[in-house]
Order: sequence, then C-alpha cells, then structure tokens
Amino acid sequence: QACKAHSLTALCLTDLPFARMAPLADGLKTTVFEIAGVQVTGMMLVIVGLTALFFVGKILLGGGGGGGKTCSARHILMKREEDLLKAKARIDAGEDFSKVAAECSTCPSGKSGGSLGTFTPGSMVPAFDRVCFDPATEIGKVCGPIQTHFGYHLILLDERSGVEVEEEKKVS
Repeated sequence: QACKAHSLTALCLTDLPFARMAPLADGLKTTVFEIAGVQVTGMMLVIVGLTALFFVGKILLGGGGGGGKTCSARHILMKREEDLLKAKARIDAGEDFSKVAAECSTCPSGKSGGSLGTFTPGSMVPAFDRVCFDPATEIGKVCGPIQTHFGYHLILLDERSGVEVEEEKKVS
C-alpha cells in the first residue's frame, strides 16, 4: 500500500489512527492563558481538571480505605495497666473523661482531652480499630483496658458512621 504523504510502498506513521490525534496533542501544548507571568497550557488545565474530578468523586462516593466507615474517639494511654485502672475508676466515679485524659495520658492527645479526631479503619493499630469499628461497642461508654504495643488504652467512642448495625446503641 502506498503512503498518502509519500510515494512509498510501506507503512507510514502519518497513516496510523493515532497520527490524526497530533492536532489535539499540539493543542495541549498551547498556552491557553497567562496568570502572574505563568503560561497555563491546555495540558495543565487537563491535569487540574482530572485531579479535581478524582477528589470530588472520592468525596461523593465516600472514598477512603474504610469503605465510608468513620469513627471519632478519645483515649487515655498509660504504660501500666494498674495506673490505667485507677484512671478508669475516677471516670466511673463521675470525673470527666477529657479532664482525666489531660492529667494522666502519656499520649500527646491527652492535652486535647484524649481526642483522636475522626479516622477510618486501618488508621489505628488493629486492636484499637477492632474496638472502634465493632458494632457491639457502645457510643459514649468507656472501653478498656485495651493493650497495644504503645501500652494500655481506655477508649471512649464519640461518634461512628458507616458501620452496619441494626440499631446503634448510645449511652446518655
């Protein structure tokens, strides 16, 4: 077969389907506009658009490693189980969890009442995750001691979503 651009009887790259995309590729290299002295090309706009689309998709589809599961919890960490049990006795006697965490926890989160913020499965050590994402764990009830390689924890689950349960229990 003769090449349309050349009089050769061989395969010519200009005859291949992807060669017709050359004007599109050239358009991606073209400066679309300039802002603060920076030339913004079509390729830059495509990359920014795809990145935005990716993150919007993650938000709308509940992306993240936990399949949409999230948890908000506080904890108190201590090296010795005996000391942690004394802290738990104070909480059971009516003291505020956050106050006891601030006074006793060896974790830096103790300064903020033991708050770990909101996290997804896999963000914490397995023993911690098992408690936080177990449907049987009651929201608002102190759990522990739970042992990890960090030491012993008391965990207070403040909020949880995406965990399949018939009816979420909540302690008032």
